[in-house]
Amino acid sequence: MTLRFDGRVAIVTGAGNGLGRQHALALAARGATVVVNDLGGARDGSGHSLSAAESVVAEIVKAGGKGLANGASVSDSAAVEAMVAEALSKFGRVDILINNAGILRDKSFAKMTMDEFRSVVDVHLMGSALCAKAVWEPMRTQNYGRILMTTSSSGLFGNFGQANYGAAKTAVVGLMQTLSIEGAKNNIHVNCLAPTATTRMTSDILAGDMQDHFKAEYVTPAAVYLVSDAAPTRCIMNAGAGTFAVTHIAMTQGVHLGHAPDTPEQIAARFGEISNRDGDTLPRSAADQGANELAKRGVKSGA
Repeated sequence: MTLRFDGRVAIVTGAGNGLGRQHALALAARGATVVVNDLGGARDGSGHSLSAAESVVAEIVKAGGKGLANGASVSDSAAVEAMVAEALSKFGRVDILINNAGILRDKSFAKMTMDEFRSVVDVHLMGSALCAKAVWEPMRTQNYGRILMTTSSSGLFGNFGQANYGAAKTAVVGLMQTLSIEGAKNNIHVNCLAPTATTRMTSDILAGDMQDHFKAEYVTPAAVYLVSDAAPTRCIMNAGAGTFAVTHIAMTQGVHLGHAPDTPEQIAARFGEISNRDGDTLPRSAADQGANELAKRGVKSGA
């Protein structure tokens, strides 16, 4: 099976460099028309230039593909809506959205200002939500859509100095979980990608001799799959150095302790049993937690 995107229109944010550029080039090479979005700012989000996006579009066109450069800030609702409206006007549809745009303002939490926290959340979380909202109704109308959120191991597993980034990157997982449920009836699949890659944002994080192992293009095959017709939905895929894995958010079987004055002490005494992962489950929705809790109490869900 060859994954093709002929007739599909994709929007890739933050596509002027690094991962986004590789995603855009790969989709175009497989037949997609690509809206290459990039604010053209510095790593911390300052500045603005369309040149990076235009350069990627030039590469796409030179290779025989179709592309459109766009310089909208993903945290600007009006600019995002205008970007989607232009894509619909020029190409008639939007099938794919890859939320890749991001900034870094790394500091330990003790030294981080709330403005530095908020600015990162605005781009990663609100930017992803605004872009998803702008394409949601067109995707519902055409009964087809593929949305990919970019999460991070910094959010899934934690990383010193990235409280803002980690919080935002975990938040997009929560957004993906709900959108995948709400989009199911309209064939809108929503997934997350957690990349490890040498990019402008990670160039001073990955050691020099390790950077060749984590080229951005080694991650892109996961993105291609997760926005294809064959894509699953509600998947968190990890990708880096040519290795691909999946992260699951699981819930243990748990222990019913009831409610008594010493229940906190019982939790402390039996925490090992409560946290034992033997037989853990993957909840389909938030309701599954309540259903499991009722079952432990001996009550059927809905009774």
